[in-house]
Amino acid sequence: MNDAAPAPTPAPAPRRPRVRAPELIGKGGWLNTGEKELTLADLRGRIVILDFWTFCCINCLHVLDELRELEEKHRDTVVIIGVHSPKFVHEAEHQAVVDAVERYQVHHPVLDDPELATWKQYAVRAWPTLVVIDPEGYVVAQHAGEGHAHAIEKLVEELEAEHAAKGTLRRGDGPYVAPEPVATDLRFPGKVLLLPSGNLLVSDSTRHQLVEMAADGESVVRRIGDGEFNEPQGLALLPDGRVAVADTVNHAIRAYDPATGSIELLAGTGKQWWQGSPTSGPALEVALSSPWDVAWWEGRLWIAMAGVHQLWTYDPEQGTVQVAAGTTNEGLVDGPAAEAWFAQPSGLAATEDRLWIADSETSAVRWIDRDLRVHTAVGTGLFDFGHRDGDAGQALLQHPLGVTALPDGSVAVSDTYNHALRRFDPATGEVTTLATDLREPSAAVLVGDDIVVVESARHRLTRLRLPDEAVRVESVAHRTQRAATDVAPGALRLDVVFEAPAGQKLDTRYGPSTRLLVSSTPPGLLRAGEGAGTDLSRELDIDPAVGEGVLHVSAMAASCDDDPENEYPACHVHQQDWGVPVRVTAEGATRLPLVLAGMDRER
Repeated sequence: MNDAAPAPTPAPAPRRPRVRAPELIGKGGWLNTGEKELTLADLRGRIVILDFWTFCCINCLHVLDELRELEEKHRDTVVIIGVHSPKFVHEAEHQAVVDAVERYQVHHPVLDDPELATWKQYAVRAWPTLVVIDPEGYVVAQHAGEGHAHAIEKLVEELEAEHAAKGTLRRGDGPYVAPEPVATDLRFPGKVLLLPSGNLLVSDSTRHQLVEMAADGESVVRRIGDGEFNEPQGLALLPDGRVAVADTVNHAIRAYDPATGSIELLAGTGKQWWQGSPTSGPALEVALSSPWDVAWWEGRLWIAMAGVHQLWTYDPEQGTVQVAAGTTNEGLVDGPAAEAWFAQPSGLAATEDRLWIADSETSAVRWIDRDLRVHTAVGTGLFDFGHRDGDAGQALLQHPLGVTALPDGSVAVSDTYNHALRRFDPATGEVTTLATDLREPSAAVLVGDDIVVVESARHRLTRLRLPDEAVRVESVAHRTQRAATDVAPGALRLDVVFEAPAGQKLDTRYGPSTRLLVSSTPPGLLRAGEGAGTDLSRELDIDPAVGEGVLHVSAMAASCDDDPENEYPACHVHQQDWGVPVRVTAEGATRLPLVLAGMDRER
């Protein structure tokens, strides 16, 4: 007879909360479905991943790329639905969404939600956000930011097994219907360069090639690239006669030699840079992140690193890259290069004494001087934009992607979402409009007395004569549609909620394994609580005299496999950045919770 006490019954695994997914609604209708209106009932039996995105957002474009492998691997069980949720007014135009879906090769259904109806139903707070819905129509996970594809794939595999066993999983073809292809010489061209020969070199982004065109800007001379490029953008002449190419989605810089036709990799590993990765070193050993434009200035190639809100440089003599300006925090902060903040720098233009920058997400034109100090010429921050001429202090742009230095010291601005070519004159401090009715201009180049503009959404180059006087247009001002979070004045508790993924624990072998960095725009919004620390909770002090602003929060946690018998456990870094718009009201919240989800990035 065995008198030993019976082994305790293991506690059942906690069940996921059963929250019924709200219906998908959007006044813009559906794309990539053959004009069919989809409902959640149509998708019952499939695992649905909602991708809340907007096409101006570089992090959203990263997520589109992250999801492609999962989309292909599980195409008979998973349906990805893009929910386009605009920030800028231009992004609420239906044709602009149609263009973006083709431009970024989105191969799944997309709901155009210009009034953010579905965004609000799902209580989404940031771009991008992914929501997972199980085959029975319940929400089972929500992740903000990029870097979650690996964790979501694990969840998908669990849901496939669970619902196959229950008989609630339905396999088969998804609802995606490919649109009809359109024949044009260029398809969403990005940037343009005047070659010494007088011909024009264009990055034909959606076709993943470069196109050399004759001086007329219409006749195709040759196409360059057979699998080397992936959505190339910026182009710059190097001193040796080659052309540097920002190979954006390959996270690389390449060199094209017009004399020989050869293409060489200059910088990048082919993988996307992530927090904690090296920021300097041998160019072929350091990862980059969505380089969008390039310019030769002060003996180096400058790179607009849109993916991490920084400027980097490439030194061809040393064969090295390094960060030159920016902290990776997203916003508009001037000053010494190492302390400045950018927001998706996407256009560069060099003059003798300064490097002009189109800082797209702040709708700003900025510049860096030879002393490596950053200045803002036009623009106020992440959430103010429009079309307003006049003094630069109150002038407004809307998501500019290109800048072009003009002979008189002024700069032409490809004011992309305003469909306009603008001009800023440092001598007068004035902003004027040179031309309108240009469909998403993304770059321009001087050719004699003319300026040739890339009309990206019209798939062509357009030649304009620079007028003696600017065209005046009616002023319009906007703010982003993203709802602000109401917070009370005074004490506000910030809690970053983190739980290590299953089978892992916080890595405390070498000290604290968490980090929290907090700041604000404007800086006066926070009377206390800004700065860095290791605790994921912090008491902030909100100044009641500042009515609204943005809290910038960056959190990191490190975890390792929780297996005492494994001498070399795999470790992972989980990192997330938030820009949270807040409005100070007496009835506002006194606690701000943010969820830091596991990203499974091995280190």
